[in-house]
Parts: sequence; C-alpha cells; structure tokens
Amino acid sequence: MEQEIYSIMPWFIPLILIVAIWDSVWKLIAMWKAGRNNHLAWFICIFIFNTLGILPIIYILINKEKPVSAA
Repeated sequence: MEQEIYSIMPWFIPLILIVAIWDSVWKLIAMWKAGRNNHLAWFICIFIFNTLGILPIIYILINKEKPVSAA
C-alpha cells in the first residue's frame, strides 16, 4: 500500500518542498519589512497564517516604498 502511494505521486514531495520554500521566502521578506516599519499587527498575522505567500505579497505591495526622485 505504501509503495503504491509513492509510485502514483512521485511529484508530490518536490511540490511540497517548492511550496514551502516559496512561502518561507515571501514570509521572511514581509516579516522583515513589517518589523522595520513597526507594523506589529501585520507582523503577527504574517507569522501566524500560512497563505502560500499571498498575505506577505499583499503586505509588500501595499507598503512598498516610493522611489526617491533625484532632482
């Protein structure tokens, strides 16, 4: 039975690893930015909820810095 599961889905473990790395990278970037901007509520929400990188990406897009224009 166990061998049947592994032979049916050989792509499952690599997929899980890719998704975990994807989520971790976005989560770390967003948590770092939230910490530097003193956004405690965002920091806690990003830390607690696993949304496959969706919540961290939303935070990063909402709170992106405006470029400084060289005048």
